[in-house]
Amino acid sequence: MAILVTGLRTLFFALFCLSSATVIYTVCTDGSPFRKELLTPWMAATLVDFYINIFALALWIVYKEASFVSSVVWIILLVCFGSITTCAYIFIQLLKLSPQETAQDPMYHVLLRNENKNQEEPKGKHSPVVAGRIVFTILGCVMIATLIYTIVTDGSPFRSELLTPWMSATLIDFYVNVVALSVWVAYKETSWFSASMWIVLLICFGSVTTCAYIAVQLFQLSSQDPAYLVLLRRNNRTESRYERT
Repeated sequence: MAILVTGLRTLFFALFCLSSATVIYTVCTDGSPFRKELLTPWMAATLVDFYINIFALALWIVYKEASFVSSVVWIILLVCFGSITTCAYIFIQLLKLSPQETAQDPMYHVLLRNENKNQEEPKGKHSPVVAGRIVFTILGCVMIATLIYTIVTDGSPFRSELLTPWMSATLIDFYVNVVALSVWVAYKETSWFSASMWIVLLICFGSVTTCAYIAVQLFQLSSQDPAYLVLLRRNNRTESRYERT
């Protein structure tokens, strides 16, 4: 487990450096990203894809943070700096692990906030599980509709003229977040086959897969379950000290 934590810290620090260097290089060589001519139909579709994944990561940060102020600060940074913030946040959470948590199940302790590691969730407590199912189903449909509309109106995304410097930077930013989500999927899935399948779908279809995966996990929970259980493996849910009615 210590090797796993070291590997994850190294991975996310390296990705943080990559994302930061990409943004700095692109600003220096191509100027500001806030130019009207950059917002092509496929750039707009990519940004929709990007921010749906950001939304999923933001929900986790809101859950993790103990105070409203810290949640707002991290979300603003996430919206403004994308995967730079994602990597920094995850790296900090990994650094906070105690030796005991590292030896037990580091992913479990990184994903859950402290109060849910030690307190029992009351039965019958109102849960946003149903709302989550609806929200991620709608977001998945929005992304599918965006892709179909952009293909119909602007053609294939696989054209060399679309790969501008800022499109390249956006794709790097997008796929760094996909790496973060893939680590979670690999932790969640009980077999390498299913994990690999979902990760390949994440790479190919982006936030459509993110929404589908989260919705599937939420449908596996009871409507009375606390929503944070979606973060965990099935065999780890008892460690959260929650018993289903």
